[in-house]
Amino acid sequence: MSRFVVYVAAASTLVVLGTYALVAHRHLVRKIVALNVVGSGVMLLLGAVAYRTGPDRPDPVPHAMVLTGIVVTVSITALAVAFVRRVHALTGRVTLAEREGLE
Repeated sequence: MSRFVVYVAAASTLVVLGTYALVAHRHLVRKIVALNVVGSGVMLLLGAVAYRTGPDRPDPVPHAMVLTGIVVTVSITALAVAFVRRVHALTGRVTLAEREGLE
């Protein structure tokens, strides 16, 4: 089994587990962590795809996308944590409310 297959399998696993946790949990902090797991899986996949086209010419585009993704992930996480703190200050809880009557 090649390294590429292992990285793609690990990235796919992270994306699937993160997506499941994002849908399954009602706790907002767990949703933020799940979103970070999905992002890590996507960045791992981009890192696996970033192969060298020649011995002296690396492909910088996927690496730049991963670095940009890290910056965006940190920013989104900080914004989401600020929103969760605001929700907690207003409602006193950090979970989503149950859906009432779909009439």
